[in-house]
Amino acid sequence: MAVLTRDAILREIEAGRLVIDPFSEDQVGAVSIDLTLGDEIRTIECGAEPIDINEESDYRRHTHVRSLREPVVLEAGATIHGITRERVGLPPDLCGFLEGRSRYARLGLMVHVTSALVQPGVYNRQVLEMGNVSGHPLRIHAGVRICQLVLMRTEGEAVYRGRFADQDRV
Repeated sequence: MAVLTRDAILREIEAGRLVIDPFSEDQVGAVSIDLTLGDEIRTIECGAEPIDINEESDYRRHTHVRSLREPVVLEAGATIHGITRERVGLPPDLCGFLEGRSRYARLGLMVHVTSALVQPGVYNRQVLEMGNVSGHPLRIHAGVRICQLVLMRTEGEAVYRGRFADQDRV
């Protein structure tokens, strides 16, 4: 597998194989594409009862959606789900990884807690599992270039058909 550079990313977009919608060429860096935070988040409800982690676990039972029309404060130690404004479409021979931007990481914002992989063949918006590891509350704003997508060419082709293949909401 090889990481795509700016030139290769732009060629893939121009050929229609890679879709970033909406897209502006200034989002493309040396080896990544900046993605922006959309207009809603999903917050995890606080509670004393443990949440079972097993194959039947469903995050929707323990969370609720909130608008980001106004900024939301992410308390120290808390986790929320965001979603990219952009829809990402990958051909069967590209996969990607979501990475936080260092300007926000240095303030304690983790953009993806564990699931950074963007599967080949997807056409969806990317959910961001954002956590605050700083000692300060962080104010989260919609429309901020919150993360970057690093793309890699795969050996062989595959198309993801799993649980989140068509995600369009947080």
